[in-house]
Amino acid sequence: MKNETNITKKETGALASNIFEADANIGSQNIEQEDLALPFLKVLGQLSPEVNKRDAGKYVEGAEPGMILNSVTKELFDGDKGLEVLPCFYKREYLQWKPRELGGGLVSIHAVDDPIVMTTKRDQMNRDVLPNGNYLENTASHFVVVQGKVPSTGMISMTRTQLKVSRTWNSMMMSIKMQGKNGLFTPPTFSHVYKLKSVQMTNDKGSWFGWDITKTGPVTDQTSYSVAKDFAARISKGEIKVKHEGEAEQTEKSPY
Repeated sequence: MKNETNITKKETGALASNIFEADANIGSQNIEQEDLALPFLKVLGQLSPEVNKRDAGKYVEGAEPGMILNSVTKELFDGDKGLEVLPCFYKREYLQWKPRELGGGLVSIHAVDDPIVMTTKRDQMNRDVLPNGNYLENTASHFVVVQGKVPSTGMISMTRTQLKVSRTWNSMMMSIKMQGKNGLFTPPTFSHVYKLKSVQMTNDKGSWFGWDITKTGPVTDQTSYSVAKDFAARISKGEIKVKHEGEAEQTEKSPY
């Protein structure tokens, strides 16, 4: 019996990491970038399906309004404590959405200087509606590396009231100057760490949770810096594809 017990323990115990290292990447040879989902980091609100226990398909256990969610891993972050990130790349675009009553979903993505932007009219829901009935959402995307024992990549999508937060963050990054051998220069955006928290915001239409961003200081971890630099290069080359479909419901539910 003693031997049987030992055998059982050996079978259920974790294998040594050097075994996995010897077989690294086996099984993932055919997985391309387009087969992966880039995580969205988003602040959960009162209407977010992730906090609704009755939404069996999207509810995340333990999720509460004001928390920050990783859309892929479903990891939750305390909004008051926040998380630290390195900003790697920024892009602003207009996303064309089909209204929920017409089926919903992302239709197309337009550059900020696309002439289609000038053809919209503002409706009662404060949306920029196109002649075809779809609407454009001015969207600021911040690609980041989340600090931690193992740095991870993600994206923060900001619209409507959060566009002001986005502009403030961009100004913070651009205002950093360092002295080099040829004078002052603007370092890469991922040279500094930023703390992202959630904060409750209000206006005459109601209240909601949004982003609160502060600069922590220069990055000190070489691994995080290298990951961020590589991530920024891959995005600029168009190697990272973003699937915005998951944001449609959140965008339409927010009236602010």
